[in-house]
Amino acid sequence: MSDALARPATGSTAAPRANPVVVVLALAGIVVSLMQTLVIPLIPELPSLLHASTSDTTWAVTATLLAGAVSTPVMGRLGDMYGKRRMLLVSLVLLVAGSSVAALSGSLAPMVVGRALQGMAAGVIPLGISIMRDELPPDRLAAATALMSASLGVGGALGLPAAAFLAERADWHVLFWTSAALGAVVTVLVLRLVPESAVRTGGRFDLVGAVGLSAALVCLLLAISKGGDWGWTDGRTDGLFGAAALVLVVWGWWELRVPRPLVDLRTTARRQVLFTNLASMVFGFSMFAMALLLPQLLQMPKATGYGLGQSMLAVGLVMAPNGLVMMAMAPLSARLSRSRGPKVTLMVGAVVVAAGYGLNIVLMSAVWQLVLVSSIVGAGIGLAYGAMPALVMAAVPVSETAAANSLNTLMRSIGTSVSSAVAGVVLAQMVTAFGPAVLPSQNAFRVVMAIGAGAALIALGFASFLPARRPPSTAPTAPASARTSPAVQG
Repeated sequence: MSDALARPATGSTAAPRANPVVVVLALAGIVVSLMQTLVIPLIPELPSLLHASTSDTTWAVTATLLAGAVSTPVMGRLGDMYGKRRMLLVSLVLLVAGSSVAALSGSLAPMVVGRALQGMAAGVIPLGISIMRDELPPDRLAAATALMSASLGVGGALGLPAAAFLAERADWHVLFWTSAALGAVVTVLVLRLVPESAVRTGGRFDLVGAVGLSAALVCLLLAISKGGDWGWTDGRTDGLFGAAALVLVVWGWWELRVPRPLVDLRTTARRQVLFTNLASMVFGFSMFAMALLLPQLLQMPKATGYGLGQSMLAVGLVMAPNGLVMMAMAPLSARLSRSRGPKVTLMVGAVVVAAGYGLNIVLMSAVWQLVLVSSIVGAGIGLAYGAMPALVMAAVPVSETAAANSLNTLMRSIGTSVSSAVAGVVLAQMVTAFGPAVLPSQNAFRVVMAIGAGAALIALGFASFLPARRPPSTAPTAPASARTSPAVQG
């Protein structure tokens, strides 16, 4: 094991081979992140398509969220133990299986099962980042991990126009068959082009910790996602929040005592890891607030005085530049991190996101204005997301790379869930009458934008607590596999 950890970072992947590895892993991240927006064009039609009530069909979205939250930390830990490429392939197979089940469905139950299986592929992005740390030359690592991290937003932004186009011009099942085909192609590419790393932790899997964390996350995210429908003072909502808190306390007690924990809380409590994860959660909030607001503004009737009356396809085309800008920011994020440190990159990203939301408060009356502010926010998110893996990986042993990146991704997911709940409450409370209908008022959108800007400034505050840039010998782009894990040594 120590020989594997001590080998040069370029030992398994020569520089010419690094390019296809980066491309394939980034493509895998984009394909998996498509799942977030795949059903958005179908949501209004799901009750009739699946012969179910509106409240029941929301499980087609909620199931993906819950499955992704549960599987991400588990797949990360299994990747550290048994092979990151192996768990990446398992995740992609689950994606193909889930897409196929959803494509064959004609009722609610198989659709929910399929969407849950799709959600279980959420660990692909942190696993891909971890493979890059093990396999890429040091001079390629920062840019590659920045691109992989940004793929979370890129796939979501680019998937919306594609899904809307297919939904308008083909049978809705084609959406899921297309997803299955993309997943199958990426699986073959990973098999052929991505090597398996020899960096393993071994040991016994913490099944009790996995069950405990899964139970806590299901309770927490179910309460957040369903609280608006059930009522925030409803007994079910309060009971789930209470259960989540209780289970988390017991789970933390267990994780501090088991020899090989699912999540090493002592490592997680290190200042650099802790504040990066907190910033990730807040950035997840900010990113999703934009994805929630702009489609509604674009689709609301022009007669309201602030709606733009656009189709779902137009919404997707307006949102697409956001993802393209995020991708374009990946190399810039890497260069800035190399020259000034990832802490500075994260802080710059937070300032750019806050500026984008602030601009959106006054610029929201034309399509070009929303394209502009969406692109600015995308630029900030791209900078920040590129810096986060570098910050995390510089502070954790090589043997815990996948688990640490998975936890960071999970924190983003929690942020997006909270964002959805907060925005839903504001838009539901600040309304205006429009004929027989009741719609969110213009001020409601402005309040959510102000909250998004405030969240970005909170992330800036968290980033300011990160340690100053380390000497070059311990910089995030140093040969990761040359650092030996204390856990493995022990």
